[in-house]
Amino acid sequence: MIRLYFTCLLVLMASGAVSAQSTSSLYKQVAKFQVGGEGGWDYITYDPDGDRVFVGHSNEITVVDANSGKKTGSVPATGAHGVALVPDKNLGFSTNGRAGTVTAFDLKTLQVKQDIKAGENPDAIIYDPYSKQIVVMAGRSKEVIVIDPDSLKAVATIPLGGKLEAATAEPGHVYVNVEDTGEIASIDSKSWKEDHRWKLTGCEEPSGMGIDEKQHRLFSVCGNSKMVVVDATNGQILATLDTGAGTDGGGFDPGLGYAFASNGRDATLTVVKEENGKYVVAANVPTEAGARTMAVDPKSHRVFLPTAELGPPAEGQRWPSVKPGTFSILVYAPSK
Repeated sequence: MIRLYFTCLLVLMASGAVSAQSTSSLYKQVAKFQVGGEGGWDYITYDPDGDRVFVGHSNEITVVDANSGKKTGSVPATGAHGVALVPDKNLGFSTNGRAGTVTAFDLKTLQVKQDIKAGENPDAIIYDPYSKQIVVMAGRSKEVIVIDPDSLKAVATIPLGGKLEAATAEPGHVYVNVEDTGEIASIDSKSWKEDHRWKLTGCEEPSGMGIDEKQHRLFSVCGNSKMVVVDATNGQILATLDTGAGTDGGGFDPGLGYAFASNGRDATLTVVKEENGKYVVAANVPTEAGARTMAVDPKSHRVFLPTAELGPPAEGQRWPSVKPGTFSILVYAPSK
């Protein structure tokens, strides 16, 4: 899911062209947590039990209090990507892309318990509360690895033949965005076998994903500034909506019924809602350049977006650099 660096982003920042399509007051920024540290970042996960956020940040999982913004600890990582939480077992699981492992750690102490082999370049990771298994998307080996949080061992491997990005789950199924083929793969979480493959027509490089379990709707966000709404029962595309440039992260707030796309290049958060039986863009909320991944607190309805100040590429590098000490987390909440 790493799309931290955009050549165009530097051009936009230099020209002052980063702007929101709408200045809607649907959401407002309520905090900016100055976390600090160095390097890039990837997924962010909200912990409702501890009221914390976990962010894959360079070579650690950074843990931040979701109210004060104070960094409360970290978990070591080798190319940190994402985190999945299993609160009833007091366990967290994080993906180490460069090491090809998943780290199991104690949720209270953040102490590492075990590293588990998980294919090549494990990236996105979720906890499926229905099968009670950890599901890992290994992008380079193009497979899903299922880990049992009791035994801390891989119990299934599902080859999907593509670069895998974000995933989500509902009873009986796990859905995975396949970036390089522009598809959603559906996995039966009882047999742990792929049972459907749906083409996301009009969507290039799907990355982030949200789900409305009540209505069986999937929200895939796409690299070509789109969000595609899909019927999870049959793969039918119900809507294709414009987001913003640099769309990477996606999510859904079941309490408010909003779907989200975080757009790092345009510095916006696109909010989508259902209105009179159709999905529409409700707002493009201004954020900051680079804020491309996101997490939702379904209780308070806050949205968390990590970012940092970017500069020119270092010598010999083609990606923009991250200014040391500027890593931060933006917090947004409904205005009403």
